[in-house]
Amino acid sequence: MAGLVPPGVAPVPAEASKTAPTKPEEKVDYKNLPCPVPFEEINREIFMSLKQETFEGLRFDFTKGLNQKFSLSHSVIMGPTEVPSQSAETIKIPTAHYEFGANYIDPNLMLIGRVLTDGRLTARVKWDLTENLTVKANAQLTNEPHMSHGIFNFDYKGKDFRSQFQMGNGALLGASYIQIELHLLVNSFPKRLFTTVLSSDNNNGNILDFFLSVTQHLSLGGEVFWAGQHRKSGLGYAARYETDKMVATGQVASTGMVLLGYVQKVSEKVSLATDFMYNYMSKDVTASVGYDYILRQCRLRGKIDSNGCTSAYLEERLNMGLNFILSAELDHKKKDYKFGFGLTVG
Repeated sequence: MAGLVPPGVAPVPAEASKTAPTKPEEKVDYKNLPCPVPFEEINREIFMSLKQETFEGLRFDFTKGLNQKFSLSHSVIMGPTEVPSQSAETIKIPTAHYEFGANYIDPNLMLIGRVLTDGRLTARVKWDLTENLTVKANAQLTNEPHMSHGIFNFDYKGKDFRSQFQMGNGALLGASYIQIELHLLVNSFPKRLFTTVLSSDNNNGNILDFFLSVTQHLSLGGEVFWAGQHRKSGLGYAARYETDKMVATGQVASTGMVLLGYVQKVSEKVSLATDFMYNYMSKDVTASVGYDYILRQCRLRGKIDSNGCTSAYLEERLNMGLNFILSAELDHKKKDYKFGFGLTVG
């Protein structure tokens, strides 16, 4: 009787009754790793949610395309401007500016220029010399003494690494390097060991070597800078761990700054973010949490930090080429409240 099977029920094979074998862990091909994000963009998802471009007053932006590559832009900004004050209260004066811009965008070359009625002139250049080498330049000219500056960046994109060399006025020199993995030829080291060398051509000729173990989701890097005008130098390290659902970053600098960030992708439309910033020298600590909600016709972002400052930024698409913007920032500690709205055409 024990061997009989009820009618209508198929017998279960002996092989199926056994526990199904677990799926073997997928091996990582360390010779075919993706290229990491640029060093200055390791916190881009966090900044997108927590660093909204809030403003106060009225903004109107109009962009007119002359052809597929060249366009002109006009911007009107009306709102108060904060002035330095020794008192705890924030002092603002009403101001208004007009900004004219010219843009040239090509697959290999981008030129952007802006001029304001207060005398400021800004320019940006991005030129892809090859598929791996890019030159960037940013400059700003003002009527105020010692406030004009310019900086050049040389970016090199490798198969699984990125490097950057930077120089600017005031004898500013900087370099950064970020990589998923570097293959070693020394048999005494493990195959998953990462190594990189940062050097600074100063009087001491300091050279830094470090070895770290990484995976295909982890990017590690470092940067070094030298400000000749102020006789100051610094060194920093960065790490970024990324999956389909989350991004975690960390940065430490010899200047005493520690920055941690985390973004959780709840869905394709909703992301939650948080960051933590600590300055070892000044003992300042700031933490914030925020969200990024993308709807069909609008995008809503907001945050609140440990200083009691809350902000929200709404971008509503009214029609093709017409966007409405609402901005709000409330700083209860400083009793500073900012509200703004704007229109973007083009």
